[in-house]
Amino acid sequence: MIAVADRFTDRVAVVTGSTRGIGAGVAKRLAREGARVVVTGRTREAGEATVADIEAEGGEAVFVRADMRE
Repeated sequence: MIAVADRFTDRVAVVTGSTRGIGAGVAKRLAREGARVVVTGRTREAGEATVADIEAEGGEAVFVRADMRE
């Protein structure tokens, strides 16, 4: 069985709306489980804050500004 911390090692997760709330929580959890995360959202500052939180815990993440309504 794969340990929880390694479940998504060598995977990339794109999480839409991950600058706050549930989306940010999902992005952080995926990072804790080994995924490299693409954080997306409309607000650069909030996205960069989520990336900083992930990186502070040793994860890898990048922010891509995206508006899924368009």
